[in-house]
Amino acid sequence: MSASRESLFMRRKRINNVALTLSVVAMLFGLVWLVWILFTTLSLGIGGLSLSLFTQMTPAPNADTGGLLNAIVGSILLVGFATLIGAPLGILAGIYLAEYGQRDWLSSVTRFINDILLSAPSIVIGLFVYAIYVAHVKSFSGFSGIVALALLVIPVVVRTTENMLHLVPNSLREAAFALGTPKWEVILRITLKSARAGVLTGVILAVARISGETAPLLFTALNNQFWSVDLRGPIATLPTAIFKFAMSPYTNWQQLAWAGVFLITMGVLALNILARSLFSQKNG
Repeated sequence: MSASRESLFMRRKRINNVALTLSVVAMLFGLVWLVWILFTTLSLGIGGLSLSLFTQMTPAPNADTGGLLNAIVGSILLVGFATLIGAPLGILAGIYLAEYGQRDWLSSVTRFINDILLSAPSIVIGLFVYAIYVAHVKSFSGFSGIVALALLVIPVVVRTTENMLHLVPNSLREAAFALGTPKWEVILRITLKSARAGVLTGVILAVARISGETAPLLFTALNNQFWSVDLRGPIATLPTAIFKFAMSPYTNWQQLAWAGVFLITMGVLALNILARSLFSQKNG
């Protein structure tokens, strides 16, 4: 009996070592590509950083000077307004799913649709907004870009809000109900307050996701080489400027494209670090 147990133990140990080795190899494989991408972005992007990058408009081909001011401002406008629209809707939907709709048919349908939106390619969202709005008004606009990005924000915030509220112990709710507190006040002052770090993390992750989206904007906001903050017409954004400049044969445009990639990468990296920091503080 002892020999069979020892044989079983050795077999499990070999399987564990094989699984551990494969896991380490997979981790190293992913890290190599991540480090490579960051190194390439840093080495090619830092060279394009200058004061003119933040003070001048996108230039003509082979121009001596130029920057990405109009694209940077356009991205801030579209991402900011999309977050202001999508985040409250996502939080409210997440609250309904977690606090009111555990078993009814509407919550099941909502979760199903939210899962589809969460996994849908962003280009599909852009084409949808193009079909229902841009094609009818026959004009690209910043407003349509905001709608497309907001549709990408909502499912991320819904999923995160619902999950964070489920982590709040039911004993807190029951104690508040026992004291005669209305349900809306329990949600506002207890459950939502307890989960605020996780909810904010979801919003930050949603912002990080839409900051680099290109496909939806090509169908909606398009691009604008000149300064414009008029959301009723085409407007420049960093992702679309990067797409246009990276595909061009002009050296100055390619350099600006790498500078734009550097800005987006560092911005998304900072948002992800902030989100993880908030979540770790909440768990602590």
